[in-house]
Amino acid sequence: MIGVIGVIGVIGVIGVIGVIGVIGVSKSERTMRAIGLWTAPLLLAAAAPPAPVPDPVQVAAAALRDAPVWDGHNDVPEQLRDRRRDVLGDFDFRDTTGTADAAKGLGAMHTDLARLRAGHVGAQFWSVYVSAALPEPQAVQATLEQIDVIRRLIARYPADLQFCTTAACVRDAMRAGRIASLLGAEGGHSIGGSLGVLRQFHALGVRYLTLTHFRDTAWADSATDAPAHGGLTDFGRQVVREMQRLGMLVDLSHTSAATMRAALAVARAPVIFSHSGAQAVDGSPRNVPDDVLDRLKANGGVVMVDAYPSYVSEKVRQWVAGRAGEEARLKVLFPGDPAAVKAGVAAWVAAHPEAKASVGDVADHIDHIARRIGIEHVGLGGDYDGMEIGPEGMHDVSGYPALFTELARRGYDKAALMKLASGNTLRVLAAAEAFAAAHAADAPEEAPTAF
Repeated sequence: MIGVIGVIGVIGVIGVIGVIGVIGVSKSERTMRAIGLWTAPLLLAAAAPPAPVPDPVQVAAAALRDAPVWDGHNDVPEQLRDRRRDVLGDFDFRDTTGTADAAKGLGAMHTDLARLRAGHVGAQFWSVYVSAALPEPQAVQATLEQIDVIRRLIARYPADLQFCTTAACVRDAMRAGRIASLLGAEGGHSIGGSLGVLRQFHALGVRYLTLTHFRDTAWADSATDAPAHGGLTDFGRQVVREMQRLGMLVDLSHTSAATMRAALAVARAPVIFSHSGAQAVDGSPRNVPDDVLDRLKANGGVVMVDAYPSYVSEKVRQWVAGRAGEEARLKVLFPGDPAAVKAGVAAWVAAHPEAKASVGDVADHIDHIARRIGIEHVGLGGDYDGMEIGPEGMHDVSGYPALFTELARRGYDKAALMKLASGNTLRVLAAAEAFAAAHAADAPEEAPTAF
């Protein structure tokens, strides 16, 4: 192969010879030689072999090697509660592929140490979620139990998992080859309307709070409930301010668009969406509208794109809605006859094959957010073990390399993929910590207790 300098040298020699040769010849000959003079470099360039196209598999592997995935949301603690009542006993987290429970209608778990390694997950926010249907005092207790069980699980596997509460710890754990393990509380009901409880959760290691879950709280509107507050109440704004004073990440997944906007108006440090997508791609209210994405860019925050099929695929969302609508219609037509309803739903499904989400659907959300506000504002939050099954090609936590390969095929380079994998989330948590350090002397927010 001719090097760049060699090509330039050859072109220069040809040019000199051409100029000398043109002197003293006829006009027509000079014209022909001039054409040759200018076309010679083009011929040389055409003869050079094309630059090799980067192999998407290799680009993805290189990015994940240098920047493992930091996943924003995983529901293993919920699985431990539902399946085992938080009793670890002989539970083996090295391999959970055999954990299906047909009697309870439960499939196998999506997460274990082997599959986390296969998925190149280097940091994980474990969700200490409890149902928003619980009375708030009970929700506080249950959340404490979830904090306890996941911390006990982390402690069982010190060679693989490292409990972390800071960005520096996450970096250290990744360098040591361990999976940094952080806690996120999913739903403001978990604090029981108490800033004191919020502060104690922070002291126990919780590093984000999702302001709502599927229901409104007394101080914030959910994306999936009838609006009650128009976003945040005064107490809700206090919660946001106190979280940022402490260095906790404000998580806006599950909140209504009005709550998103209200929180961003209060926030002075970057916020996150721990497991959401782009509403322009999938119209679910669980996803983020474009105008909120624009505000998030100004805030410096991150949307951690999830893998929940009906949140990433509009076709799946429409299929789910169609099935639910048909079931509701049949229940009205055949009250007291569940067999007829079941048969009717089965007939509808047979006539309408189930839609499936794919790796490409997840990539479409990343594409949209990156084009709208920049790759610096995108992360990943799979929601594994909080759904029945992930998209085709990403059924469980081992599927991240397939997503990164798809993104590399679409033209994302190693630097962009490293930001997506964990660089952006590291930046956001470090910024939250820096804000808290700068405001360490600020007085805590105060509000009267309920009783």
